Amino acid sequence: MVKGNRFGIGPVEAPTTGTRRSRDPGPMGVAVRESAASAQEASDALVEQRRQNAADAREFRAARDEGRVLVRLPVGEIEVDQLPRDRLDLEGIAESDEMEELKASIRERGQREPIEVYLSSSGRYQLKKGWRRLTALRQLHAESQEERFACAIARVTTPDADRADLYVDMVEENVIRQDLSFAEMAQIALALAADPQAGVGDADAAVARLYRSLHKVKRSYIRSFVALMAAVGEDLPFPRAVPRDLGVEVARKLGDGLEIPRGRLAACASAEEQNDLLRGLVQGAARPADVGAAAAPTARQKYEFRVGDTKVTARNGEFRIRAACDYSGIERRVLERAVRAFQDALSRKE
Repeated sequence: MVKGNRFGIGPVEAPTTGTRRSRDPGPMGVAVRESAASAQEASDALVEQRRQNAADAREFRAARDEGRVLVRLPVGEIEVDQLPRDRLDLEGIAESDEMEELKASIRERGQREPIEVYLSSSGRYQLKKGWRRLTALRQLHAESQEERFACAIARVTTPDADRADLYVDMVEENVIRQDLSFAEMAQIALALAADPQAGVGDADAAVARLYRSLHKVKRSYIRSFVALMAAVGEDLPFPRAVPRDLGVEVARKLGDGLEIPRGRLAACASAEEQNDLLRGLVQGAARPADVGAAAAPTARQKYEFRVGDTKVTARNGEFRIRAACDYSGIERRVLERAVRAFQDALSRKE
């Protein structure tokens, strides 16, 4: 018995110390905490992913608007009728040996360089750059029906507010590569000046707009060819073959009142004959009296026809046969016999 004090009150007993409650989470708590942490991490990752997706979308739209995105377009959906080409003899180029070489390269290695197109107001794709590549793909698809030639790799750009910029973009690549003759550069300047939607004005302003990156001396040469092409371009059978100095001199003489016998010029059967006539005019060998002289019969530069499924092209010094036939698989002696028979048939008199 515990003895009390004089007031009869016993000592206060200290409370019995119980077992301290553990603060460690149980299995359920651990699971909840882990789930919450995972949810937070997933939420942070989702926010970051959405932020990255938004940035990628903005960058893609900017790249698309700037023409830095490549797409595959069916060759039949690309039109070429809104802009005049910067080449004069498109048909000749389409059937040239250079076109065959380009087709062989695409056939072996695929299309290495994209073409460039823009969307017209009607929603159709219009070609801006790459006429030769598009033509090669179309020919390959028509000849082989292979799906790999059915589409062109293209860069799609937004249409320029200034139509004249379309002309600049079209010729820029070939001008830089020095792949255009003076006559072709002059012809596209005339086309730009005549385009009512471009609002450029005259041919002189068109030259300044198209070729402002060129040296002023070269622009003066182009202006001389503009005068030449404006005067006799339709009757000039081989405009690309006119040398620079000859074209400049003829243009100068035109400014002095030189008259060119257009009928004789159109009748020239070769580039050499054409240039000899122009030189004679410049040197005074062809007098104005010659202008009224009877023009020689116009020689046919080229004509085509078909024999069955075979396409034949005939021109001065060239006879070309195109057919769905692998001539490389035919024995040489057979081809030689066919060529000799062809030559014999031509040598016979009617």
